Amino acid sequence: MGCFCAVPEEFYCEVLLLDESKLTLTTQQQGIKKSTRGSVVLDHVFRHINLVEIDYFGLRYCDRSHQTYWLDPAKTLAEHKELINTGPPYTLYFGIKFYAEDPCKLKEEITRYQFFLQVKQDVLQGRLPCPASTAAQLGAYAVQSELGDYDPYKHTAGYVSEYRFVPDQKEELEEAIERIHKTLMGQAPSEAELNYLRTAKSLEMYGVDLHPVYGENKSEYFLGLTPVGVVVYKNKKQVGKYFWPRITKVHFKETQFELRVLGKDCNETSFFFEARSKTACKHLWKCSVEHHTFFRMPENESNSLSRKLSKFGSMSYKHRYSGRTALQMSRDLSIQLPRPDQNVARSRSKTYPKRIAQTQPAGNKDVAAETGLAQWIERQPVD
Repeated sequence: MGCFCAVPEEFYCEVLLLDESKLTLTTQQQGIKKSTRGSVVLDHVFRHINLVEIDYFGLRYCDRSHQTYWLDPAKTLAEHKELINTGPPYTLYFGIKFYAEDPCKLKEEITRYQFFLQVKQDVLQGRLPCPASTAAQLGAYAVQSELGDYDPYKHTAGYVSEYRFVPDQKEELEEAIERIHKTLMGQAPSEAELNYLRTAKSLEMYGVDLHPVYGENKSEYFLGLTPVGVVVYKNKKQVGKYFWPRITKVHFKETQFELRVLGKDCNETSFFFEARSKTACKHLWKCSVEHHTFFRMPENESNSLSRKLSKFGSMSYKHRYSGRTALQMSRDLSIQLPRPDQNVARSRSKTYPKRIAQTQPAGNKDVAAETGLAQWIERQPVD
């Protein structure tokens, strides 16, 4: 008589980390199964990176139509149907879910390092555009973190061209980065990364989670979720900004997304947008709910405006954010941070073939670099 034994469930997943390394999670090694909750998967990743300030981060995945989702810590992997339909194998992407309004105030160096890696990736991939002069400054801080102090014997002509900082990178920018790098002598990697974040946080698009939508007459808009509220963009220009304390409700039905805002006259106004699909609309709604909960001040801690909001009722979510809020994290005394004797292991960035430098007279090198930067800045679009 034949044996109809159940075949053991096997699960294989790759997590792509911000330093471009991969963490493999399997049934055999970590006991991960489809019945495992998302929180368990997240814990494995946090332990691997040695993160304690974990609530800023999450795991993303894409379905077959390239719609992005965040892994829900409260649900099993099997309940993430869009993920399960893509594998096996499965791919998750580790990254920042909630951008700290001031990343320089994060308590641990390892957390700031992960923010540095994410923001550097945002700049490189064009999600965080910046003026030419700022791009040069950010690039120099990144080089200082990567290579340390400028050394003419190690860092020969064109050494900056081995790294990538912005889309469509030009030689003039690389020359400007080299020139600024020479002035950063003595900055340790952690200090250079802190200066990088201090510069990047002032950029208009820092920490903006963009979602494409349609407005009146099918006009194209983007809704940007930020630490302070929701920003509306049309034709790459900001046309509206609504702060979290004034947003009284977010709602969706099919592809329609509603944002209800309390005006200065204490009257509510609803703004309606159309998402590209029902799935995209639900994702926008869930992200809005979680951002609102994470960043808003609780009623007993905020000003009289929030007390007025209580008259209009709560957000009435069916989906609820289950983690700690930004305020709770700042007040958490259960773990003494920063932890003593913590060493941050930094990974080397991907390198590319060195650009062949044009031959110039030695005396004109610095002048040419400054002239090249000026010409490159002139060609950039005005912010």
